[in-house]
Amino acid sequence: MTVVAEGSFSKAGERLGIGRSAVSRGVQKLESHLGARLLSRTTRSVALTPEGEIFHARCHPGIAHISQAIEDLRDLRDGPPRGSLRICAAVGFGRRVVAPLLRDFQACYPDIELDLLLSDAPADFISERIDISFRNGRMEDSQIVARQIVPMQMLLCASPDYAKSRGMPQALEDLAQHDCINFRLASGRLCEWEFKVQGESRRITPAARITFNDAELVLQAVLEGQGIAQLEGYQACELLRQGRLVSCLPQFAPEDSGHFICYLSRKHLPSRIRVFVDHMTAAIRALQLQCAGEFFAAEARAAIDSMASTD
Repeated sequence: MTVVAEGSFSKAGERLGIGRSAVSRGVQKLESHLGARLLSRTTRSVALTPEGEIFHARCHPGIAHISQAIEDLRDLRDGPPRGSLRICAAVGFGRRVVAPLLRDFQACYPDIELDLLLSDAPADFISERIDISFRNGRMEDSQIVARQIVPMQMLLCASPDYAKSRGMPQALEDLAQHDCINFRLASGRLCEWEFKVQGESRRITPAARITFNDAELVLQAVLEGQGIAQLEGYQACELLRQGRLVSCLPQFAPEDSGHFICYLSRKHLPSRIRVFVDHMTAAIRALQLQCAGEFFAAEARAAIDSMASTD
């Protein structure tokens, strides 16, 4: 097609970035395969034979569509980010962290359409046509690219009223004397409470006064003074700052899990995925720094209040 469009083998080679002889050999191989001469050649010009005209007429629309498709894909990869993104996140993290940040992202990239799915079940990238997934905990799936955004803070929390009436645990063994609130995972099993004791991971599934399969209901029960629960940092930090929650046993907080942003491959990554990953990573890390500052400030205020009451 390029030879016909350019009218010569040498010009076709220049356009394709290959030598004139390579173009000529390619045409000869095609003619041998078809058993027909497609081009009439002279030292000055190239023209289609009658057979070549038929072949060109039949192939041209398809090749034009392929060429356009290639250009479109290059534009999606290298041009201004556009297109659609299907995103999955755990219900709690998606509502509290991911969804509020999407408005700023779309202000920066108005040509990208977003479709956010909230589910506590692991995302199936293929069957659900997921482009990006936010996952919590530890990543054990080697088939996906998992980029840790921030560490995952796990905090033992209760309401001030509960702490006043029942006290707060001073050691992990004290949990047996408290009203605990558990979270049931999408798989049906109970979410274990994770701690780090003398550098070793320790998991506990406490006897629970009540169990929910929704993280927001767990949080609501804690705020109502129904018991103590292990909450994720993004749930607790603002409430700690406000004094609506109190925390304990920070020395046993686990440090080896995180919040991850995941996608299927590093190769040929569309620009819309690249900019989303970079934007959300920066935005969530900024929130984490703010959250950490608020948490330590709340802990300091609690310590000062405790010292004042002792005096």
